[in-house]
Amino acid sequence: MKLHMQVLIALGLGFKRNWHIFFGLVAGVVVGALLHSHSNPFVMNILTFVGQLFIRLIQMVVIPLVISAIVIGITSVGDNKQLGKFGKKMVLYYGIITIAAVTIGAFLALGFKPGEGAAHYINSDVAVGIQSQVSSTIDAQKGHLLNLFLGFVPKNPLESIAKGDMVPIIVFALIFSIALAKVGDVNRSIVSFFESVFAATMKVTDWIMFFAAPGVFALTAVSVSTFGIDIFSSISKYLMVLAIGFGLQLFLVYPLFLKIFSKVPVLMLYAAIAEAMMVAFGTASSSATLPLTIACCEKRGISHKVSSFVLPLGATLSMDGTALLQTVAVIFLTQAYGVVLTPFLVIQIAVLAMIASSTCAGIPGAGLITIALILNGMGLSPEQLVAGFAFLFTIERLTDMMRTLINVTSDAVVAAAIADNENEINYDLLTNPSAYNEII
Repeated sequence: MKLHMQVLIALGLGFKRNWHIFFGLVAGVVVGALLHSHSNPFVMNILTFVGQLFIRLIQMVVIPLVISAIVIGITSVGDNKQLGKFGKKMVLYYGIITIAAVTIGAFLALGFKPGEGAAHYINSDVAVGIQSQVSSTIDAQKGHLLNLFLGFVPKNPLESIAKGDMVPIIVFALIFSIALAKVGDVNRSIVSFFESVFAATMKVTDWIMFFAAPGVFALTAVSVSTFGIDIFSSISKYLMVLAIGFGLQLFLVYPLFLKIFSKVPVLMLYAAIAEAMMVAFGTASSSATLPLTIACCEKRGISHKVSSFVLPLGATLSMDGTALLQTVAVIFLTQAYGVVLTPFLVIQIAVLAMIASSTCAGIPGAGLITIALILNGMGLSPEQLVAGFAFLFTIERLTDMMRTLINVTSDAVVAAAIADNENEINYDLLTNPSAYNEII
């Protein structure tokens, strides 16, 4: 299939699946422009309520989504030979790629300063309060670094869950999940429970995404009515930074990675997984794309042994595209609210973005859902940054589609590198596109 046709199909899939989101965005712009010219307090109050309700619904699913995703991802490996044979390389390779992603995101966001254009739209009193809160939180952390790390270990996991302290929750979930993986089949009942929790949480998230159209409509309308149509010129630099970052990851980081750690030709690999890449872009869901990703890899040279192990875990626990997006998004918010970005804070944002992305389910909208974890580490919550989040949600669907394409591609890149290292790849098939069978 020709490249231009693949691009057109990807765009078509994206619009077909998400037409209601795009309609909500366009309608929000129109209504917001009208309200900017002819203010109506009653309508504004309704729209503000709907927008904040959408953000609260997203916050609601963060904790069960994170805990269940970690438990399922780790226990699916189990206490078997694969964990030792492939697991170490998988963790190392995904770690390298994700560190590269957050580094690129941080440098681009600090260099282009996309949030400064939105700063004059933020209420000055709110901004001062946010600056003071972040400053006091970071000062307390820097003065007691050992206590900061000690605070990562929860005294009472239930108390951490009740307070929404995400890092202690994740530490407990990781330790508990590793223990479950080591005890063998006796873990079946509790793992089944978390599988049910994850399935139910994803269903709730699907329902929330049905509310995405009115949510995006309301957030966009409130933003445009408050700030005018110029809001899009302010958000355009944010979109540009993400596009550059994703481009560097796709065309620089992955080729270099494959060249250093394997002999897999990157162009042949991209040709082999082209269908999965375009469906990832169209659906904005790495989980929904997973069966196709596995099919592309297995039918085009990567063994089932590697694909069945690396790809499902990657779709669950490794999201370098999401990590890049979250790093840029949080730095955007700090710049918009005038928070001083010290080296300590930038490093903290990058580290928390890596953690947050690894707990992010492969479903539409999940990238912004787990930003709550990063903000929590800064002493903030999404509710305090409603105006800033309105900017992010304005173009969330487009950025979500781009970051999902990166996530799915990185899974295939790591699978290909491990398959090459373990002699589990058929190069005659991988490098012979004429032998490919069309998958979609």
